[in-house]
Amino acid sequence: MRYQSTRGQVRDITFKDAVMMGLADDGGLLLPEEIPRLTPGDLEVLEKLAYPELAFQIISRFATDIPSADLTELIHRSYASFSHPDITPLVHKNGVYILELFHGPTLAFKDVALQFLGNLFEYLLKERNEKMNILGATSGDTGSAAIYGVRGKENLNIFILHPHKKVSPIQELQMTTVTDANVFNLAITGTFDDGQRIVKEVFGDLQFKSLHALGAVNSINWARVLAQVVYYFYAWGEVRRQTGCREIYFSVPTGNFGDIFAGYIAKKMGLPIRRLILATNENNILARFVRKGDYSIGDVVQTPSPSMDIQLASNFERYLFYLYGGDAHRVVAAMESFSKNGSLRFDDAERKTVEEDFLALSVDTSQTLATIADFHEKTGYVLDPHTAVGVHAGQALCGGDFPVVCLATAHPAKFGDAVQQAIGCDPERPESLLGIEEKEKRCEIIAADTEAIKAFVALHAL
Repeated sequence: MRYQSTRGQVRDITFKDAVMMGLADDGGLLLPEEIPRLTPGDLEVLEKLAYPELAFQIISRFATDIPSADLTELIHRSYASFSHPDITPLVHKNGVYILELFHGPTLAFKDVALQFLGNLFEYLLKERNEKMNILGATSGDTGSAAIYGVRGKENLNIFILHPHKKVSPIQELQMTTVTDANVFNLAITGTFDDGQRIVKEVFGDLQFKSLHALGAVNSINWARVLAQVVYYFYAWGEVRRQTGCREIYFSVPTGNFGDIFAGYIAKKMGLPIRRLILATNENNILARFVRKGDYSIGDVVQTPSPSMDIQLASNFERYLFYLYGGDAHRVVAAMESFSKNGSLRFDDAERKTVEEDFLALSVDTSQTLATIADFHEKTGYVLDPHTAVGVHAGQALCGGDFPVVCLATAHPAKFGDAVQQAIGCDPERPESLLGIEEKEKRCEIIAADTEAIKAFVALHAL
């Protein structure tokens, strides 16, 4: 399997090189040159597999340059840190299926990919006798998951930008209480979109990127998306066994288009997904794109679901590449236009294609809190606010003819204030969060400025 950039200037590179490159050197995002297609017979085999074996069967189709024994070991080591034997268990509540993606070390879906990516980085660096300085931005969960994925690992430093006081208190503590020598937390005086922009600008300085051996853990790294493809197959297999249904919906709370893009790749591989439901909060650029063909940025609104408080969806360019039929020149022109004007428009044929892939709904704060309260009253189950956005959208848009799987992206204890507001009591804390407020913290507050970040990285890089 070889990889190419959405912007056409990087082609014919291996999976290993794609992982190490992160953001393509031409400023685009890396994608496989072709998507493996699975037959109905393949799906019948996959639906019977336990999670690690399923992960191997999916990932190995894209990572053809990693020996099978090595890939198997990486996958098993990555998921040994999860607290549930099923890794991503599926539960049925109030007419919807909840895919619990929060049983990793930081209680968020990002662990599924970042435990794997951290081990993959260490493996590749040892193989190449190289060092890496990881740079990433987070709206909350990516940062802690990335930090836990690489803390204490050899030949790796990690620099994570988060918007100062714009993530949940637990999210902030999960990052800043990791005091390993190779971890650097940077609280920028701006928004997540500022952090994401800074990371792209730093990676766009190819001389700086090469000099300091920069690597990416944001979902601009293809390995992040690939690892998330697996749980769509897992959930489909579970629902298929329980109901016999072949087609299902997935409802995905998303701000950065990474998690739902993984579902789109699963669909292109042949997984019988009827529609992907794109659920946003008030930061609804993606929902407007699906419903109206309007991809235009606005001001970031702070909500109880802060990991989705995003206006610039970094993975959108990958979908744009497919929407434009693989025309890299159109992608470059569109991204240049968007950079200048802050908006893109789509014709009727393109909108029809989008509507065949997605349904979408924007769910506001009052609806989010009401969903948490109503779901808890009916089932006793506590949703975190991001998952509640997905549950509300799934219930609103699907009529019940086919099963709906809602992705539970975080443990409710990470967003205790929102849960308390909704149901009148705090969610029970898992053991990993007990006493976290009393732990030693380390964090640097820094301007949301590309040159300031580059100077800090240069000073502390391996």
